[in-house]
Amino acid sequence: MKRISESRSVLSEIMLPCQANPNGKVHGGEIVKIMDTCAGVAAMRHAKKNAVTVRIDQLEFYDPIMVGELVICEAQLVFAGKTSMEVEVIVKVEDLMTEAPARVALKAFFTFVALDEEGKPTPVPGLLLKSDEEKAAFAEGERRYLAHKKRK
Repeated sequence: MKRISESRSVLSEIMLPCQANPNGKVHGGEIVKIMDTCAGVAAMRHAKKNAVTVRIDQLEFYDPIMVGELVICEAQLVFAGKTSMEVEVIVKVEDLMTEAPARVALKAFFTFVALDEEGKPTPVPGLLLKSDEEKAAFAEGERRYLAHKKRK
């Protein structure tokens, strides 16, 4: 069993013109790539194995991200099954030229499966849930996991 805090991952990157459209708004795919990398680090930290993305849920953009802004991507596990892990990813954006606080631009849940040396799914440690918030997030993750399993 591992604590959720042991999986936490944070990546930051300043958005450049090559990542944006002619209006200076960063392409969504650029942000999803950063999110996937950050989530993958969290999953591998937890499993201590290679992990691959199998699903992205509830990807919702709240606010556009502009060239020159700092993207701060935060990821941590919220659910661990037998071989799969759900990682919550929150993207905050900060304008480094102002005193304005960072704002949440988007969120999503990424599901990863841990793989052994032969590329087969392998068990992952369980989560040690400490707070009521962690327990609630785990229950929601389990609900999403079971709903996806049922649809298959």
